[in-house]
Amino acid sequence: MRYDFTKIIDRHGKDAIAVDGLGKNPGFAPELPKDGFDVIPMWVADMNFETVPTIPKAIMDRAAHPAYGYFSPVEEYYDSIIRWHKIRNNVEGLMSEYIGYENGVLGGVISALTAFAAPGDAVLLHSPTYIGFTKCITENGYKIVHSPLKKDEKGIWRMDYGDMDAKLKANNIHVAVFCSPHNPTGRVWERWEIEEAMEVYKNNECVVIADEIWSDLILKGSRHIPTQSISPDARNRTIAFYAPSKTFNLAGLVGSYHIVFNRMLRDRLEAKSRKSHYNTMNVLSMHALIGAYEAEGYTWVNELCQVLSENVEYAVNHIRDYYRGINVSKPQGTYMLFLDCEDWCEENYKSLDELLKTGWDVGVAWQDGRPFHQEYGIRMNLALPFSRVKEAFERLDEYVFHV
Repeated sequence: MRYDFTKIIDRHGKDAIAVDGLGKNPGFAPELPKDGFDVIPMWVADMNFETVPTIPKAIMDRAAHPAYGYFSPVEEYYDSIIRWHKIRNNVEGLMSEYIGYENGVLGGVISALTAFAAPGDAVLLHSPTYIGFTKCITENGYKIVHSPLKKDEKGIWRMDYGDMDAKLKANNIHVAVFCSPHNPTGRVWERWEIEEAMEVYKNNECVVIADEIWSDLILKGSRHIPTQSISPDARNRTIAFYAPSKTFNLAGLVGSYHIVFNRMLRDRLEAKSRKSHYNTMNVLSMHALIGAYEAEGYTWVNELCQVLSENVEYAVNHIRDYYRGINVSKPQGTYMLFLDCEDWCEENYKSLDELLKTGWDVGVAWQDGRPFHQEYGIRMNLALPFSRVKEAFERLDEYVFHV
């Protein structure tokens, strides 16, 4: 490999809640480990790899100029996004006017909701549900109606189109949030699945808010299909959000963007997101995106996805081979595992809190999955060097599951 994904980096004291946030936010962050165990951060969704070198270079090159006044996005910013989507996702016809800056995907979701729904209105989401959606949507006065994903005979999460249709009709819903790839299950939807979902949304006159922030992190054997590419109708009814932050570990820099082809949708979205004068680009964030989407970034992401695929393969096989009662559906994208621990807890007369705590005590900082609407769920981040993933499972073997 050209890039080193084996290096263990010390993030303590470097503005990383993944390690410094433990024990500080009960109910969200894991607890601190017992003496003698260091932290293996496997909870919040950022990575423990050094990012591609073109990003810090782009930031430092711009920061070297000692003036940081008002600015407008440069053409290179838009050209980088257009080129990225054309090469990686075969997106045709994307122009700079269809692209707009967002401080974050969740903020963009709220801008879209406030443009097309009123507080008190219902919004359709699939469950399990990303905790960020739950918080931002409910805190802004909207009601979430869940359409649960169901596992098929092979343990693959699937949408229930009949349930989606019934709930859209019963609750008079006209805005839906569609997560692709899905967080937290890691499903990468196949074309036919998105086609059926978009047909349901079309028949119920829904504006679709597509969160595609994970779309670059696709594991071996799968391929991301942009929601807007499904059909002319999907292109016209979908507001899509992206960011380099998940792909390149840039969440601390802040900077996402929307792609909206339909002028009416775009005008209404931008009226909401811009009139507050809060949703404004940071100059260093702009240059970080440009650095990320350089040629080296393509190679770096491809190698990252290979590393993540190997980590996921190891973890899923280990769980299935040795952890009786822990059920896991192998993700096709993202770097998160979503464990169903119900059978294990019942067989061992343990609560999920006890299971989580036993892992936290030995430094395995995995995440409580209940806020994601899974009663016995644990979410587990595998974006670490393989040596750390392996060490985490060795600790789980010895101290938690007694393999």
